Amino acid sequence: MTPRFFNTLGRRVEALAPAQAGKVGLYTCGPTVYNHAHIGNLRTFLFEDILRRSLEYLGYEVHQVMNLTDVDDKTIQGAHAAGLGLDEYTEPFIASFFEDLATLRVQPAQEYPRATHHVAEMIELTEELVARGHAYEKEGSVFFRIASDEDYGKLSGVDVDQVVQGDRVASDEYGKDDVRDFVLWKAAKPGEPTWDSPWGPGRPGWHIECSAMSMKYLGNSFDIHCGGVDNIFPHHDNEIAQSESATGEPFAKVWLHSEHLIVEGQKMSKSLGNFYTLKDLLALGKDPRAMRYLLLSVNYRQKLNFTFEAIEASGAALRRLDEHRFRLQHAVESGEAKPRVAELCEGLTSDFGAALADDLNLSAALAVLFGFIKETNIVIESGGLGAGDRERILTALARVDQVLAVLDPSQWTQASAEGPSDEEIQGWVDERDAARRRRDFARSDELRDRLAELSIVLEDTPDGTRWKRG
Repeated sequence: MTPRFFNTLGRRVEALAPAQAGKVGLYTCGPTVYNHAHIGNLRTFLFEDILRRSLEYLGYEVHQVMNLTDVDDKTIQGAHAAGLGLDEYTEPFIASFFEDLATLRVQPAQEYPRATHHVAEMIELTEELVARGHAYEKEGSVFFRIASDEDYGKLSGVDVDQVVQGDRVASDEYGKDDVRDFVLWKAAKPGEPTWDSPWGPGRPGWHIECSAMSMKYLGNSFDIHCGGVDNIFPHHDNEIAQSESATGEPFAKVWLHSEHLIVEGQKMSKSLGNFYTLKDLLALGKDPRAMRYLLLSVNYRQKLNFTFEAIEASGAALRRLDEHRFRLQHAVESGEAKPRVAELCEGLTSDFGAALADDLNLSAALAVLFGFIKETNIVIESGGLGAGDRERILTALARVDQVLAVLDPSQWTQASAEGPSDEEIQGWVDERDAARRRRDFARSDELRDRLAELSIVLEDTPDGTRWKRG
């Protein structure tokens, strides 16, 4: 099944055509490690995780590279303010980033190149641009000459004649021929880390970092480049300009960009008090499994409105999935395998894949999943499972979970020695049953919610309530 994606380059949906059949080179813009990642960053990283998992689901072998920007204005300023060396300052934030990815079950990339480890490649690329007449040196700094690239801005569609210095165009404190030109190499400043170069001591500019690292690990031309919509201009436009001007070859074939995350309908900002990291939300008792579900449930090209109510709704959706698994585990198989179960399982894996191939249509994919849950629940409740049908259903769900990574609650269990004992849980279950018998539904719902927060899965049966740890 060939996936089709909305390519930002050209603004059209097109079929993926990798340079090597069955293999995809994927470059995903990683974090600038000057602070803990916020949930807007994590939305982009979850989109990239879903993209890679979807490609693998559809049969592709994916080589993913994600850079770590550990030298730029923000990391240098942060290190200076903290009185630390650059490596000493960024290392805890790199560790924090990987902790967040692990918490949200994001698959590790094959490569995580750090900018500070690839300065030699950045210098070499800058030298090539100077040699080809696309860049020039002034007072120890090197700038890319935008006027030398007649296709500049082809990704964003920006009118280069209208580009002026401002919020999106760096006002580097160095002379340059044209205000639109961007810096490739910055001459040394007092107190900044520096590397030797043909133009004197200095450090790389941000844009050259991604070009040098992506081409080192994926080649001059590769299949897919990803990032957030805020990267399109000028960062990704600049990447294309400098890469293609240096090599004379197309850079990335397909460009995919995720939309912004907003909070309670507003832009996330510290001044509004709606700025959250994953660690903030975990400290508030929010379920990381529900957060992963929420972040992946909205199509990457749509804004995602992050609310606490949405986290709760995601938790409720996951409880439906857990309850299905619980029913399935306790269902009785009798007689031969049922053709209806095989038909449903085949339909799930096929239709789920078709939704992924349609520009990562997760809404459609989740609709397929919940349709399957509904239909198999009917089979279970009617006593229609035959020999091996339980395993067939579990296998189909596990196949889908290769992409979603939320269906198996045992993968998310965070056991605690201080958690409630079985006796305490049974007491709450019994109290809930008593509340239901006296029609005190408010108390019954309160107890059910408390148990759900502890990942306790309940099954109401004619013989009473059964429970298990999720």
